[in-house]
Amino acid sequence: MADNNYDVLIIGSGPGGYVTAIRAAQLGMKVGIIEREHLGGICLNWGCIPTKALLRSGEMLDYANRASEYGLKLEGKMTADVKEVVKRSRGVSMRLNGGVGFLMKKNKIDVIWGEAKLAGKGKVTVGKPTKKIMEPQNPIPKNIKGEGDYTAKHIIVATGARPRALPGIEPDGKLIWTYFEAMVPQELPKKLIVMGSGAIGIEFASFYNSMGCDVTVVELMPNIMPVEDPEISGIAKKALEKHGLKIITEAKVTKVEKKSNSIIAHVEGKDGKVTPMEADRMISAVGVQGNIEGLGLEDLGIKTDRGCVVIDGYGKTNVEGIYAIGDVAGPPMLAHKAEHEGVICIEKIAGVPNVHPMEKDKIPGCTYCHPQVASVGLTEAKAKEAGIEIRVGRYMFNANGKAIALGEDNGMVKTIFNKKTGQLIGAHLVGAEVTELIQGFVIAMNLETTEEELMHTIFPHPTLSEMMKESVLDAYGRVLNA
Repeated sequence: MADNNYDVLIIGSGPGGYVTAIRAAQLGMKVGIIEREHLGGICLNWGCIPTKALLRSGEMLDYANRASEYGLKLEGKMTADVKEVVKRSRGVSMRLNGGVGFLMKKNKIDVIWGEAKLAGKGKVTVGKPTKKIMEPQNPIPKNIKGEGDYTAKHIIVATGARPRALPGIEPDGKLIWTYFEAMVPQELPKKLIVMGSGAIGIEFASFYNSMGCDVTVVELMPNIMPVEDPEISGIAKKALEKHGLKIITEAKVTKVEKKSNSIIAHVEGKDGKVTPMEADRMISAVGVQGNIEGLGLEDLGIKTDRGCVVIDGYGKTNVEGIYAIGDVAGPPMLAHKAEHEGVICIEKIAGVPNVHPMEKDKIPGCTYCHPQVASVGLTEAKAKEAGIEIRVGRYMFNANGKAIALGEDNGMVKTIFNKKTGQLIGAHLVGAEVTELIQGFVIAMNLETTEEELMHTIFPHPTLSEMMKESVLDAYGRVLNA
């Protein structure tokens, strides 16, 4: 039994879980990580990484069909081999999946394969996996344990989340898809409806649109990507529509009729009028919910709220020795939030000095559609709602030399400053590669940078990043290249 006793046990090996395990090992702890399905969790196997591989294929197809704009000649219209596109995506995922196994071995972290349940204070019972392992581990780690009873001083729940289903419109895996099925289509649907325009919905809509499908997005809110600054999401909407995407806002799918190989979605508009829409498939992308079931949380009296575990700023639950991180601990449900939350949690447990709670207003969000969208901090509307006097700067892609040279001159960089202090409190971008640019603003906010410091920063030319500085200058009436 002594061999089954740990300093910390982590339930779930997604980005939050495996990164936390590595940091715990670095801090000298004996670590075990429990996984029921696949190392790397949803993000690596069925989310963040393979979707970006799919989107890259879509992007390459778009560029190929725009070759004449760059003075290049390709004979005929380029088309997609969906099986090869999916094969590449799964290969990318498998490569990283094996990398997580290597990291566990390298850091002497025991992988415990099975279904975990909290069995009391400091106790976890691991049974057989209730889910089929979707992908073989490549390679299968040698340091694997299985069913049994395990103990630990500290137990961290990092079980992630799964797609949310609307009553009466539950995904069936055939006609109504979640992101699982949308990621591995056997063939491309001619017509596709996407229900929901958050990051998941709009990324899949963008991918299938690039693949040549007739795609319609149905969104309940007035704007697509509702968490984004409306000015930014408005630019993205126009660009997506120009690319052929159909978008219906302030509407909802009330009912779905299923045929043998197609569906009819009843879409109700804001005026109450219901319009039947036929499609081959529909993707349900109406959010995700935490995986809190079957863990024994209720038996230990661990508080939950709206399907997520309630924690303090350091991942602690209301029960001593039990912690939660990542999606299961609530929004924003992002891989990078889970990783950072896990590091904060384990460093606090280990007594590392000067560990601070995570500042959620400094967590960047990225959507990898075409054009990309990225943001951090307050939107213009939220800043005004908070009663903050602000300065707002804007700079358009069509005034930037690098964007024009790339043939990607549609987009904008928007910055928001506290008028009294000059502190950067929000940045919102739409356009080519903005998911890479946003981190500059995140660093600036983390360092409590003012407009003066950003103005005195030298940005290289010619780059897209120059627009970041120009946006700052614009907020203070000093823009140079517009």
